[in-house]
Amino acid sequence: MASAPTITISDVAEHAGVSVGTVSNVVNRPERVAVETRQRVLDAIEALGWVPNSSAATLRAGSATLVGLIVPDIRNPFFTEVARGAEDLAAAAGEAVVLCNTDWLLESEQRALEALARQRARGVIINPAGEDERYLSWLTERGIALVLLDHRRSTGLVPAVVVDDVLGGRLAGEHLVRLGHTCIALVNGSTSIPQCEDRQLGLMAALADGGLDPVRHLITVEVEAMDAVSGFEAVHRIFDRGSPTAIFCTNDLIAIGVVHGLRERGLSVPADVSVVGYDDVELAAMTDPPLTTVHQPTYELGATAYELLARDALPEQRSFSPHLVERQSTGAA
Repeated sequence: MASAPTITISDVAEHAGVSVGTVSNVVNRPERVAVETRQRVLDAIEALGWVPNSSAATLRAGSATLVGLIVPDIRNPFFTEVARGAEDLAAAAGEAVVLCNTDWLLESEQRALEALARQRARGVIINPAGEDERYLSWLTERGIALVLLDHRRSTGLVPAVVVDDVLGGRLAGEHLVRLGHTCIALVNGSTSIPQCEDRQLGLMAALADGGLDPVRHLITVEVEAMDAVSGFEAVHRIFDRGSPTAIFCTNDLIAIGVVHGLRERGLSVPADVSVVGYDDVELAAMTDPPLTTVHQPTYELGATAYELLARDALPEQRSFSPHLVERQSTGAA
């Protein structure tokens, strides 16, 4: 007989009509939540029979209380918010999260993994530097649980949480086509990074659907580092190749740098050039002008990744859909 589906924190959030972060606050820091909202969450927990991971009763007796979180660069606010989602749930379970940066370098990742293995970490949540997760099989062979973060699986053998980045790129492209732009620039990281490749594919599909030839109507600039400095420097390379009226950047940090680079050239955003970012980090709403961007559920990604790790989930893939947030950098009110 099939077992009943496991109730997750996301299920509780949906039932209560709140975010995953609010559910986490009710469990960990109830004083931060309004009484009415807190009661709604508690009612949802009772109705669904959800048991917070803390009852994994300090997770199995004698088990380690250390979890590794390996990301490319914690300076990117996207990963900061992801880390908070994982850490909040880990704290409720009596576990500590050790954060490691790789800068997309396999050798840095390997050093971090070996250090976590020596510390007998119970599990690892990782945004891997390699494309095929099979090279990480030595972890599971040692009994270390593994969850892929924001990384599509090659084998389907490892649990993963992902965002549909092809859809995200498409949403950005459709928005710019809808605004009437016919010469668009893309500032992207390396397409060896799956997220960058997918966002570019989505953008190109949207242009094609809008009657634009990506070969003729798209200027693509690839940057080595996905940060604001690289975005600033990319502006000069873009205008050496054409005069776009819109620029899509595959993360918000790049977009912030692009806005500053455009201003240095005497161009106004969005009067002369529209700019779209990706991630919807907190800073995106506070830039001048506020940044139109593709929103990713960052906190939920981290929380869900930890939840899969905590319950030794079957190798399922939990997929989230992004959505476009229109702000003034593309002329939105």
